[in-house]
Amino acid sequence: MKKYNFLSLLVAGMLLQGCSDFLDKEPLGRETDTNYFSDSTNTLLAINAAYDVASYDEGNDGLGNYLPHNYEWMFGDVLSDDAEKGSTASDFIDIQHLKEWRALPVNGPVSGVWGNLWIGVYRSNWVLKNIETAPISETLKSRIKGEAHFLRAYYYFYLVRLFGGMPLFSEPVKTSEYAATTRSTLAETYAFIEADLQQAITLLPEKNQYAAPDLGRATKGAARGYLARAIMYQLGMDNTNNHTWQQVYDLTEAITQSGQYGLTANYAAIFDEISENNTESLFEIQAKESGQTWGPIKTGTTNNVIQNNRATWGWGFNNPTTDLADEFEANDPRKAMTIYGNGYILFGVRQTVNFPDENMTGYLNRKTAIVQPAQASASGQNIRKMRYAEILLMKAEAAARSGNEAEARTALNMVRQRAKRSTLPKGSKEGTATYDPTNIPATALPDVSATVTGTALVQAILHERRVELGMEHLRFWDQVRNGTYMNSLSGEIKTRAQQHSVAGSVNPVPVLPIPLNEVQTWGLQQNPGY
Repeated sequence: MKKYNFLSLLVAGMLLQGCSDFLDKEPLGRETDTNYFSDSTNTLLAINAAYDVASYDEGNDGLGNYLPHNYEWMFGDVLSDDAEKGSTASDFIDIQHLKEWRALPVNGPVSGVWGNLWIGVYRSNWVLKNIETAPISETLKSRIKGEAHFLRAYYYFYLVRLFGGMPLFSEPVKTSEYAATTRSTLAETYAFIEADLQQAITLLPEKNQYAAPDLGRATKGAARGYLARAIMYQLGMDNTNNHTWQQVYDLTEAITQSGQYGLTANYAAIFDEISENNTESLFEIQAKESGQTWGPIKTGTTNNVIQNNRATWGWGFNNPTTDLADEFEANDPRKAMTIYGNGYILFGVRQTVNFPDENMTGYLNRKTAIVQPAQASASGQNIRKMRYAEILLMKAEAAARSGNEAEARTALNMVRQRAKRSTLPKGSKEGTATYDPTNIPATALPDVSATVTGTALVQAILHERRVELGMEHLRFWDQVRNGTYMNSLSGEIKTRAQQHSVAGSVNPVPVLPIPLNEVQTWGLQQNPGY
């Protein structure tokens, strides 16, 4: 499904609630919360509106109201040792404040992501509240319920990773709950997410049961993958819910045995348009290039614009670090598909990266590089959120930590072998648009052998996660769950990160400030140190 339809009328009805008898009367001849689902077409539009929020990265709430840019790389990449803010030193200083753990409760990206995610929770709840009355088949009704449970979990999982325990709403917020809502604990919030994902696993179809126009919708495999990820994070952060690595293994094993997924043959093609929603994709945000300019982007994404080279058509943010570059083994083809710098050739064009004046590391993110779209604010590149390679690496880690080292090495080496077979990125020679061979030596990227065991095997898997999934917005939480994040910082930044952490039962969990207006309006407890 390459475009999720957007419905501003529906949004307005969900965001505003009347509290008097007069306002509660149903307008004649108009669609309202109570009668909207009497139409089967509207029912599909309603769940599409819940998906729509996942693409709010340009800086609007879908009604044309400006919310500051809030891309997941600002948190998953820039907060980690994989990336620096990028661009010029003074450009978008709010991101640098995040990096240095000096963000205030009025920080732009923080306010934007908070507002957008709660719209997503509300819309998902709105679907779940009204779906039972929809005049559609039970099969379609079950699927839409599964999609709504998945999306609510997706938005809450995003929230809990950034802000900690959240207020939990299982239906649209009532006016009586304004300013009378308390935050749940980390464990309670994760339990809520898990329940939604379990429901989604039960209700959703497998990927191959969707018709071609619906590719990109949530699937049973996506729900299992996100549940595995949520459990894995708890195991390294706060495991009050008493999870085990066996659960992660069982979920990822179910995905591998489903026959629905595989590795894209060529690593260099994963992020190109030809690979969208392909065999490796468990979940990705759908986008379609359009002629829209800055404003409420309905179909495309500006994720590319803000990360592309300032010397061509981008803004130059999210610069990979030398530390990430050095993590790649010699002759690893994935390095060329993850980072590029001055003099590199992309899509047949030699690049000029102005370091250090307009770049902080000398590198840019190759995975978001595309040919300049017709309108730079509405790119059509889907944003990959979960890939089968990650499933194999979660399975490998779970197997290794559970003592099944042979199976761990098998899954790990599948990822390495695919990487070794990769070509160069598309258009790596001037004036070309082809995938040319790497001509790496046969000895490059050897299999991890049976002599690698115990802690060394786990470290080999974590290394593989970093290079395979580099610049895919996962590194920060991998560092936190493995207890390495704080020691990657120094001086005042480390002190501030510690001051802004909640105590997990395993490792401390640094969290961002809850926006000031939300604390004041809802009476929410602010996070530590803010």
